[in-house]
Amino acid sequence: MPSERSAALHPSGDGCAFLRAVAGPSTAAKTPNFHEVFVTMSVMLLVLVHPVSAHPQCLDFEPPFKPQWHLEFCEQYEEFGCCDQKTDNMIAERYWDIIDQLEVAGYELCTDLLKEIMCQECSPYAAHLFDAEDPYTPVRELPGLCFGYCSEFHSKCRHVVKYLTRNKLLQDTAERDMSTFCSMVELSDRDYCYPDVLKNTDLNSNLGQVVEDPEGCLQLCLTEVANSLRNPVLMLHSGDDTHRMFIAEQVGFVWVYLPDGSRLEQPFLDMSGEVLTTPWLGDERGFLGMAFHPKYRDNGRFFIYYSIQVNSELEKIRISEMKVSEHDMNMADPYSEKVILEIDEPAANHNGGQLLFGLDGYLYIFTGDGGKAGDPFGKYGNAQNKTALLGKALRIDVDGSFADGKQYRIPADNPFLGEPDARPEVFAYGVRNMWRCSVDRGDPVNRYGRGRIFCGDVGQNRYEEVDIIVKGGNYGWRAKEGFECYDLKLCQNSSLNDILPIFAYSHHVGKSVTGGYVYRGCESPNLNGLYIFGDFMSGRILALEEDKATGNWKERSVCMGDTKTCSFPGLINHHHKFIISFAEDESGELYFMATTYPSAMSPFGTIFKFMDPSRRAPPGKCKKKPVPVKVRGKKIPFVPRELTLLDPNEKPTRPPPRKFKFTTKPRVAEIQIKPTTTAASVTMTTTTMMAKTSSVVKPKLESPVNKTRKGSKLKPWAKNKVLNKHETSVKKKMKTLKSKPQSKKMTVIKPVGGKEKVKPKTNHTVTADLKTNTLKTSNRLKDNTVHATKKNTPKKGAQKEISLQKNSIQVTKLAKEHPAFINETQTNLKANRTMLNKQEKGTKTH
Repeated sequence: MPSERSAALHPSGDGCAFLRAVAGPSTAAKTPNFHEVFVTMSVMLLVLVHPVSAHPQCLDFEPPFKPQWHLEFCEQYEEFGCCDQKTDNMIAERYWDIIDQLEVAGYELCTDLLKEIMCQECSPYAAHLFDAEDPYTPVRELPGLCFGYCSEFHSKCRHVVKYLTRNKLLQDTAERDMSTFCSMVELSDRDYCYPDVLKNTDLNSNLGQVVEDPEGCLQLCLTEVANSLRNPVLMLHSGDDTHRMFIAEQVGFVWVYLPDGSRLEQPFLDMSGEVLTTPWLGDERGFLGMAFHPKYRDNGRFFIYYSIQVNSELEKIRISEMKVSEHDMNMADPYSEKVILEIDEPAANHNGGQLLFGLDGYLYIFTGDGGKAGDPFGKYGNAQNKTALLGKALRIDVDGSFADGKQYRIPADNPFLGEPDARPEVFAYGVRNMWRCSVDRGDPVNRYGRGRIFCGDVGQNRYEEVDIIVKGGNYGWRAKEGFECYDLKLCQNSSLNDILPIFAYSHHVGKSVTGGYVYRGCESPNLNGLYIFGDFMSGRILALEEDKATGNWKERSVCMGDTKTCSFPGLINHHHKFIISFAEDESGELYFMATTYPSAMSPFGTIFKFMDPSRRAPPGKCKKKPVPVKVRGKKIPFVPRELTLLDPNEKPTRPPPRKFKFTTKPRVAEIQIKPTTTAASVTMTTTTMMAKTSSVVKPKLESPVNKTRKGSKLKPWAKNKVLNKHETSVKKKMKTLKSKPQSKKMTVIKPVGGKEKVKPKTNHTVTADLKTNTLKTSNRLKDNTVHATKKNTPKKGAQKEISLQKNSIQVTKLAKEHPAFINETQTNLKANRTMLNKQEKGTKTH
């Protein structure tokens, strides 16, 4: 029995090893002792009480989705499932082909049950129903049906099985025994069998939402994008529709990665000779920031932020402008650097490093407080001193003409412009060491949140915080750390008026925040609006969700999905510990950079992309159309190194059949005719019979692909419709009939000269048909007729030929019942036969 079940469900190969292990008989019989029985019962009880974990998955090994538009056929899955409109139409075509065959063969239609079973390819649990979770085993041809439902299906519709599968074992078992057949079709995991899977509240209560573990942690999965990088500190796009990614290493190299994942051999920028960095663990100096001008496609300008050392003693941070090469879009002009701003650094740490352009078109620069511990510079520290550029968010205008020897202008609405005790570049102050800031793109539909600037500000000894930067804001350092006081005197100063962070966490969670992005991509709709960030030291990934009614932000812990959750091709559920930075590509998809050894010289940096395993966007919605990139040098293909749970190239061994080749010959119903004795009566009766035959032929209904159906309930077959309105359907029937051996009761009319046009409803044609059927015992004439049929299958006039064929059958029967009538028409038959032969000879060359 187990071997039959495996062969039936997986006809192209061996069945799932797990199923074989569970269903296989024991090799030796032995009496279990009390201990074994107790252990077995305990395991069974644990299985019974253990809650079912939902894992929706489609036959393409991807998460389900909500279709972009209404489904016409499998409408029960239009809110969430595995079918888009194209797949839904394909299933509908197959369904109507089967219905057509059932009608012609005279079988019961079984419309509702057949539709339900075929639509299980659209179920969010399709992979479970068809045993497709494991890519190394074949896929079922029939979905897993619960035993009770299968029993009903078998009692009413077992004749349909031969149209749903070509597997002989399943077909034969369906004809013989209901119990055996339903045992084969049933799933080993009965939680997922149809239709009980629809009633399981544990599976369907949060279907399509982000998967959470028992502690409420959001389970996400990752894909590897790049590797072998030396402390990748940033990844960004140029906004020119090429979808290239520029990845910068701390040592001063910037590399170009193309949309196909390959990297160009030559770097876009090499600043390694100018950048100050060391191989020390955790050294904060080096190439730290980069930003492309909003009009980079037109002007080729970009800006960089890096550490330098002057005269082997004084350390500075430098912000410069550069341009792309005029000869190669993947190379920067090394001689185009123009220094915009330099700021002295009193210590080696807290160097800031973020550059970005806001929606206002101005360049924002985020600096650290100068280093050491507790911002010990001056009476209040650099961060609270508005005359210093350290510990600030600066805003400058890099467009237009400049005066006073500067390479930038001050925006007219900068908050401290004109104040004597403040630098005009200051936009916000009171920050310690903001590491990684980002601009919110806004909700893709209503643009909510667009333009907000989020920053992660690294704390001192107790708290890490996340801030939203506003014009003129004071973020509290060194008076406050997170929500708590750090310097009591400054903290109690009534003039502090600081802006509290939207979120802060203690050093029990992590010790160095890495700012992230608000997800606004397309591929993972459930993540929209979540601010995702991490911690450098602990390696934790966190998320914040906004309550729009109150403006408060709630923490959502993020963890890597378990093995079952991330069982999709190419996905991984682990990452390196030290999270250096986050990134966003041109489509809004989210990434982060991490390493196993945080040294600027160690080539262990890897870039990961986030993916939600519980829901994806509809296929085709997130397609990219990159502008072609002219590549001059060599491309280095991407070779992943991280261990994936499944091979990224694995596909199901055999997906459920999309097209069917019907091997069963449909029966042709016979039409009874009253006998007549005169030639005139025969002619009139035959003509009347042809008219009746034309009206009785049941045309195939148009599938939902071509005609929109109202409601979800299948309509019965429509009768007495004009045949010409359904010519396409009848052609398809004729093609099916012609491709099979002809019935003994059916004689195919040979088209004259192989042409498609036949003249029906004439005395000559009817008489010729009668002669052909009377002489059908002649082997020569029969062989010639079949041969002509195979070579000259008509493509047009199928409606008339069907009428002639059915007419011929009935006239043959009439001739057998009245042999005297045959003698009376011999003369006319010979004359007509001579005429047909002449016509045939005259048209064979066409």
